[in-house]
Amino acid sequence: MPSVSNNSTNSTPSKDRLGEALLKSKLINKDQLQKALKRRLQIDHPLGSILIEMGFITADDLLNYLAKKFGVPAVNLFEMDISQNVLNTVPLNKIQQFKILPISVKGNILTLAMTSPHDVMTISDLEFSIGKKIKPMITPFFMMDAALTLLSSNYADGLKGVAIRKTALKEKAEPGRPPKIDQLIQYLVKSGASDMLLTAGVPPSVKIGSIINRLSISSLTPFDCENYARELLSRKDWETFLKTNDLDIAHTYSGIARCRINFYRQRGSIAITIRHLKDNIPNLKELNLPAWLREYALKTQGLILISGPAGHGKSTTLSAMVDIINSNRRCNIITLEDPVEHLHKHKKSNINQREVGRDTESFEKGLRAVFRQAPDVIVIGELRDKESFEIALRAARTGHLVLSTMNAASATAVIRIITNMFDAHQQHLIRMLLADSLLLSFGQRLVPNRDKTGVVIAIEKFINSFRVSNLIREGKMQQIRSQMETGAEEFTPIEVSLAELYKYGKIEFEDGLAQATNMKYYKSLTGIKE
Repeated sequence: MPSVSNNSTNSTPSKDRLGEALLKSKLINKDQLQKALKRRLQIDHPLGSILIEMGFITADDLLNYLAKKFGVPAVNLFEMDISQNVLNTVPLNKIQQFKILPISVKGNILTLAMTSPHDVMTISDLEFSIGKKIKPMITPFFMMDAALTLLSSNYADGLKGVAIRKTALKEKAEPGRPPKIDQLIQYLVKSGASDMLLTAGVPPSVKIGSIINRLSISSLTPFDCENYARELLSRKDWETFLKTNDLDIAHTYSGIARCRINFYRQRGSIAITIRHLKDNIPNLKELNLPAWLREYALKTQGLILISGPAGHGKSTTLSAMVDIINSNRRCNIITLEDPVEHLHKHKKSNINQREVGRDTESFEKGLRAVFRQAPDVIVIGELRDKESFEIALRAARTGHLVLSTMNAASATAVIRIITNMFDAHQQHLIRMLLADSLLLSFGQRLVPNRDKTGVVIAIEKFINSFRVSNLIREGKMQQIRSQMETGAEEFTPIEVSLAELYKYGKIEFEDGLAQATNMKYYKSLTGIKE
């Protein structure tokens, strides 16, 4: 019977044959192979697992290569849940002796994961002893080794792919390796940062305002980031991510925090942004927002838009305004969010939070259905497309209060952005709807404070007065900001807020300048000329 070598993922006797084959297949280059071989001398792990750990290939790359090389299907044991009944089809001593793993039984056919699927003697021996036809599949040695390690201890409830993966990772653990994901989330909460950033090539980082601080630990590899993603995502969500390469979820980690997590790909590897969502919904005072926002939150009809760049607290401001309504009005609130971030409790109002992708297929479909749900207040996590804008505008005009956020450079820019989403022949109608329905466009930016330990908020107010609505109807969007920047009750540009923060010693001049829409105006307000 052929012996099974522990020195290579494909169980060949030559210790670098896998590497040479992957090199020939152009899955890796010579430099990557040399680095992996050097790494193997240090930690004595299979070459295939090292190549994956270092991010030079993916598990799928290796599985596809092995399937092509051996001419049989490959199986990823990290993705398999194997019942005890299936495991019991082959005696444990034979599983360990031949380094095989039964993974499924269908009728008289037993599918077997093997590191040497061409081992005819082993297959014949098993077919004779268990009385079933063997269907071999190839699996990498390090996956098989992790599964056999689990079988040596306890498998009363079968084998779970997650457990096999954790065992494989535990065996590779060594000083300086990245901390567990729950430890990173705990650090995020304690640090007071808004986000934790996980990306290959640098250590885990936290973001305070616009400043990134890296932890004093080893840089993450693509393999580390994939491990984090798999741990954070359910199997269904992981499969969705593999298809889309972008995914947002929100999840409450018991005893730690509630987080919004975004997964995406960059340069072929997975990157993750984890945002800490406060347990309690902060009020206007805690957010340093103006008290007059309460007046608009308690309006019964119209459109309120909160604008600003991504990551500048729009969703938190939106939640604070929703909480004002929930605490003071007896009405029916319907939200459409992607994902649901802050969890609201029923107070005076009924509040129904719908997550796109889980509770409704899309913002558009959720909005089209919302009128049958007897809403008084409609909350849209973010307006993104013209269909959603049109429905939101019509809802605001027909007796509903609609609140939403937009990614826009300023509170006045939202008018131009919304209008330009539509074809030329529709723009007059959209301007009319905006002029009739818009209550308030509120812009905000988070600016690093003077000692760079946190952020302060700068705001922009744009109220739809009679004068403003006429300008909107006439399509004079370019005039709105220039006419009102000199001073108007309806409009307070963000430069005024930034200049005040600078004069009170809360921010540095340069940080305010970076957030100003009109840098010349900001300089004149601060009295600093360059």
